[in-house]
Amino acid sequence: MKTFLDNHFLLNSETAIKLYENAAEGMPIFDFHCHLSPQEVWENKSYENITQIWLGGDHYKWRTMRMHGIGERFITGDADDWEKFSAWAQTVPYLIGNPLYHWTHLELKTFFGIDKLLSPETAREIWDECNEKLQKNEFRPRAFIEKSNVQFIGTTDDPISTLEYHQLLKKDPSFKTMIAPTFRPDGALFIERPTFNNWIGKLAQVSGVNVDSLDGFINALKQRVEFFHENGGCASDHDIQKMEYVETTKQEVEVIFNKRLSGEQLSNDELVAYRCYLLKELGKMYAEKQWVMQLHMGAMRNNNTKMKELLGTDIGFDSVGEANVAEGLSSFLDSLDQENALPRTVLFNLNPKDNVVLAGMMGNFFEEGIPGKVQFGSGWWFSDHIDGMEKQMKDLANVGLLSHFIGMLTDSRSFLSYARHEYFRRILCNILGDWVEKGLVPNDMKLMEQMVRNICYQNAESYFLNR
Repeated sequence: MKTFLDNHFLLNSETAIKLYENAAEGMPIFDFHCHLSPQEVWENKSYENITQIWLGGDHYKWRTMRMHGIGERFITGDADDWEKFSAWAQTVPYLIGNPLYHWTHLELKTFFGIDKLLSPETAREIWDECNEKLQKNEFRPRAFIEKSNVQFIGTTDDPISTLEYHQLLKKDPSFKTMIAPTFRPDGALFIERPTFNNWIGKLAQVSGVNVDSLDGFINALKQRVEFFHENGGCASDHDIQKMEYVETTKQEVEVIFNKRLSGEQLSNDELVAYRCYLLKELGKMYAEKQWVMQLHMGAMRNNNTKMKELLGTDIGFDSVGEANVAEGLSSFLDSLDQENALPRTVLFNLNPKDNVVLAGMMGNFFEEGIPGKVQFGSGWWFSDHIDGMEKQMKDLANVGLLSHFIGMLTDSRSFLSYARHEYFRRILCNILGDWVEKGLVPNDMKLMEQMVRNICYQNAESYFLNR
């Protein structure tokens, strides 16, 4: 019987162990998509307690606490930090089978050296030990990044951001990790939001471009792409809830844009036409800069109206959608490719039913000299568990080229979440080790170890930094 979270955790063969220890374990991390705060890195924020660094903003944990019957006061409410940590500790023993159970204990072990299982009985002891350590300099953001051997961090940034903390970090010789802004233009694409007019007012202010016409709006976005590029940006990221695509004209979209500026309501067909036009225009900008375009598709957001009105968005009431992505995605990528303006693109699906759709879509578009120009992104959000990661990699291997896979991303707001890369790497090595043991692939450790190193780090570095 194996021991929980021992050195061979998730590694079920001798070959898997060798691959992990010889190839995966020592590789640096290229974290190309996350939600970390560059301000907290610059300030090297000191956290008073484990709740602040562990539970704040973590809607993964919030969802399971609600499922366990914990009151909202102890999740996003006015309970004190100890009460919130205690509520999380009450939930953890019931998480067996959920990746949060593994991540929780991996993070305690990796960053705090704590091997105890978190429960109501151990909560106070773990709380005290973590909080004592958090007062030391080696338990601040920069130290967590350094300890995790993170070479690159792609944050998620609004086009209207000043990027001041990215600029300060770039000038700081004591900080070696590259932190690059990622262009996330939700404010531009979701024209129906009540905040749209206010957002484009800020866009005009930071860009210095008048946005009272569609041409001005597009030019302002181009200015911000240029600004991000000058400050190290090499990628964009998009929330694509439904991948619909229709051909439209600039004249048609000008009418839609002007209607919205004047306060008129838009039909669903108008919203789709506007988003398709703007996303294509943005894709052209990315291709010109040789950026990577990331498409996160399939989230059903803010399902609980009552809680959205009470607490706002992005608080853990999202779920998996089931809209068809195949035809819209194919038409969108093809429309850019026809104009020789398709950037390197990463496709993420929230619903695992679309795995083979995306893995197959990769092969429709290519560019000489760029291995895997269109990528099938790793298991994301509701799929970043053992079964989801295994399925994503096996579906990719069956339909495409796993060897060119760009690997794992953190997609987190916590500096402790780098343990997820270890989780991913162990799962990867276990898959490959199993194939070797079964004679499905050669017992050529030089070949297999290089494949592991490529997937863990080198493919992503080459892909995003255009090397």
